[in-house]
Amino acid sequence: MEGPKIMFTIPLFGGIAVTETVTNSWLLIVVVFILCKFLTSNLQKIPKGKQVLAEKYVTMITGLVKETMGEKKLHYAPYIGTLMIFSALGSLMSLTGLRPVTGDLNTTVAWAVVTFVLIQMTKIKANGFLGYLKGFADPIPVMLPINIVSELATPVSLSFRHFGNIAAGSVITSLLYTALAALTNIVFRGFMPVPIFQLGIPAVLSIYFDLFTGFMQAFIFSMLTMAFIANAAE
Repeated sequence: MEGPKIMFTIPLFGGIAVTETVTNSWLLIVVVFILCKFLTSNLQKIPKGKQVLAEKYVTMITGLVKETMGEKKLHYAPYIGTLMIFSALGSLMSLTGLRPVTGDLNTTVAWAVVTFVLIQMTKIKANGFLGYLKGFADPIPVMLPINIVSELATPVSLSFRHFGNIAAGSVITSLLYTALAALTNIVFRGFMPVPIFQLGIPAVLSIYFDLFTGFMQAFIFSMLTMAFIANAAE
């Protein structure tokens, strides 16, 4: 199991390495853009067909944000919706043979940093800048170092939780393929040109590691983002 490969280098500032994660992210952005254009083209007052899917997703995200963050925080719905769809599809890329973008810590850290900034902005907006600074000393001044560490731990826990689950699934799948190839050689004494034991068995496990884990981590990351931002406004 290796890190993302360097696909090419941009000859600027001494050379900017463009990794597999970056190119796959660009590809995913294009796919999501095309999907959005397709689902929202020729909108009708009475939804039908593909428009039903688009409205169902928007309704689900809006309801989720309203229930978790409150009606006054509905302006966060586009961010949460984008985060959830990008996270889910970014993990499910592994089903196509591409490296999942969420299997790179840089991706999840970037999302966690954006969420962290939103949390701090919400706290400042709710309490004022002086009140925001004073909050680090609550309930007693001696808690200042602990509160600072706790605040900084939020993006760390968010990013590592998502990355760890997806990366662990990729590692286990790679180990499984290697073990099944070795088992094929042992059973057939090297006379089988195709690692036959790799057929079928990994596909069953990918239902969990790719489908279930991908959707679950997207949901968890989005829910935690909403919960942290909502708590920051209190």
